[in-house]
Amino acid sequence: MTWSIIAKDDTTGRIGIAVATRFFAVGARVPYVVAGRGGIATQALVNPYYGIDGAALLGDGRHPHEIVQLLTAADPGRESRQLHILDLNGQIAAHTGRDCIDWCGHLEGQGFSIAGNMLAGPQVLNETANAFLANSALPFAQRLIAAMKAGEATGGDKRGKQSAALLIHGKDEWSELDLRVDDHADPLTELARLEGVSRKHWAVFRQFMPTRDNPAGVTDRATIDAGIAAALENPT
Repeated sequence: MTWSIIAKDDTTGRIGIAVATRFFAVGARVPYVVAGRGGIATQALVNPYYGIDGAALLGDGRHPHEIVQLLTAADPGRESRQLHILDLNGQIAAHTGRDCIDWCGHLEGQGFSIAGNMLAGPQVLNETANAFLANSALPFAQRLIAAMKAGEATGGDKRGKQSAALLIHGKDEWSELDLRVDDHADPLTELARLEGVSRKHWAVFRQFMPTRDNPAGVTDRATIDAGIAAALENPT
């Protein structure tokens, strides 16, 4: 089940993952991002430890190829798994076990990695990539969603639709955006709606929260309220 894109935003250095599937709550198990290091997606018959242990290895600065080798070597069920990794340097590695259900495979681009299984065909990955490349002028979150919607338009998960998710990290350990559509008739459209809602309040409010560079953040409520009000007057 599932296809996903992991990408780096060259303008900001952010790492993002977008994913969709005909399965419940895909955002709870597939995407992992390590701030300042990269992203991992664990798919097919999901092994959550690929994400947990892989994130720790990414945090240690291990190369994606080494991480894939270490994770799969320790897993007797590796032939039923799919995994792909993109680090902050643009290095990519992937594994698609021989028992993953067709169509399954991986596509590697400059600054992005796409993988999927139980898909309508290779066109799903190809069109996801084409749309990602064609929409470079879009803000990063919208660009990732547009890429996934293009893949879905060519067939997506051959079983249908149910859930989708979007996870983006910048330099902080906590996410800049973490959106999940767990059970919906049109999850990518709902994901796009939620991303639009996030720009009205969350994206502004987040700027005032504590960071490593500014541990206190902004605590003056008048300043916060004024920032949100200004954003509402001038929506993007």
